[in-house]
Amino acid sequence: MEGGRGGRPVQEGAKGMVWAATLPNDGPTGGFFFDGKPTPW
Repeated sequence: MEGGRGGRPVQEGAKGMVWAATLPNDGPTGGFFFDGKPTPW
């Protein structure tokens, strides 16, 4: 299933959420990330 116009499949889109939810305590904070990489606002 697609995530709408220009969206990604659910499995692919969920990877970033899982990445963020499973970061270690000393992981990155206070930024914007896309696919686990820092991205500008």
